[in-house]
Amino acid sequence: MAYGRVVSVHLAAVAGAPTYSVARARAVAGRGLEGDRNYWAGDGPRPGRRGVGRASGVCDVTLIELEALEALARETGIELSPAQCRRNVVCRGIRLNPLVGTEFRVGGVTLRGLRLSEPCARLEQLTRPGLVRGLLHRGGLRAEVVHGGPIHVGDPVGHERDLTARPPANPAVAPGRPPRTEERRP
Repeated sequence: MAYGRVVSVHLAAVAGAPTYSVARARAVAGRGLEGDRNYWAGDGPRPGRRGVGRASGVCDVTLIELEALEALARETGIELSPAQCRRNVVCRGIRLNPLVGTEFRVGGVTLRGLRLSEPCARLEQLTRPGLVRGLLHRGGLRAEVVHGGPIHVGDPVGHERDLTARPPANPAVAPGRPPRTEERRP
């Protein structure tokens, strides 16, 4: 599996409030993203459920593929900005659905994919009819924070093996070796 990149990060102060874009967010294991509506600030472990229905599942962070939003616009005419989709992390270049049930990295943060984040009727009410059908099975991923840290725009996203196996940016520099220099002899 290839790795992708974070293209934007979004938080909302309270449930139902518009999301806003940030350059970085701090992920805290078992709690979520600091400053986000889903951050668990209570004592003890986060409860496993809230409310009823599809939205009852609790998670620390949500992700979505930018390609899914582009396909939604192309196929249905519904243009949804990364902030309007109400997911925390928008990625490009990585398929998120296969990450369900696995641990993966977003920059230095380790997440565990819990389940797909299917679109809800509330999101469709905020936009227009057809959104739920247009994002079905590509509405993103719900994940928990296993090891926290900062998530920045531009961070790589993928399995550890994919992030460490990529070639160095400068092919003359191999990991753990000094840069190669060429000597000129007269």
